[in-house]
Amino acid sequence: MKGDLFSSEHVVRPATAPGMYVENAKCVKYAVDGEMLARQGSMVAFRGDLRFERKGQGVGGMLKRAVTGEGLPLMTVRGRGEAWFAHEAQNCFVVEIGPGDEFTVNGRNVLCFDATLAYEIKTVKGSGIAGGGLFNSVFTGQGRLALVCEGNPLVIPVTPEQPVYVDTDAVVGWTASLQTSLHRSQSIGSMLRGGSGEAVQLMLQGQGHVVVRPSEATPQKAQQH
Repeated sequence: MKGDLFSSEHVVRPATAPGMYVENAKCVKYAVDGEMLARQGSMVAFRGDLRFERKGQGVGGMLKRAVTGEGLPLMTVRGRGEAWFAHEAQNCFVVEIGPGDEFTVNGRNVLCFDATLAYEIKTVKGSGIAGGGLFNSVFTGQGRLALVCEGNPLVIPVTPEQPVYVDTDAVVGWTASLQTSLHRSQSIGSMLRGGSGEAVQLMLQGQGHVVVRPSEATPQKAQQH
């Protein structure tokens, strides 16, 4: 067979070491030698001796998901082989998490991660009930985390002198050293006149980075995730 489809740009190469690699802008390859975790339904291809099992959340996890609407429907992948993961042709990125690091991320943006990482669903501090329930997954440990994002993300530095305000439907995640609170940027008068559509944002203060996608989640998209 000949043609552009079979060029070296598209044909995958064997992995040289275990772990995760960005295969292309829309897909992550994981060379499994033991165990890893991935978003349920995100595997698009695999080869080798691999087993895919739904990962239970336990009673506590199910209750949190029912109350918060935030959850990580995960599957465990075990064995030896190569697997490719993707989600709705969204762009893929890899985050390195080291000892002492903590990364807060929206569950809808998680694709797969090393089994050496731990995660916990937590309330976003300062959001309160007025935030409509702001809950994210907090990752700790040492390993790699693959994320998906609609479009290329914006990574915005946050400093004590310059807090950053982000739309709660557009934020992907942020580093642990940042403090969060809700900020109202619209006056009561403006709201009574119909509003600008940008009434409340999440304010991040301190020293670190916040990751934002260049689009807001529509109600339909949010329900799908």
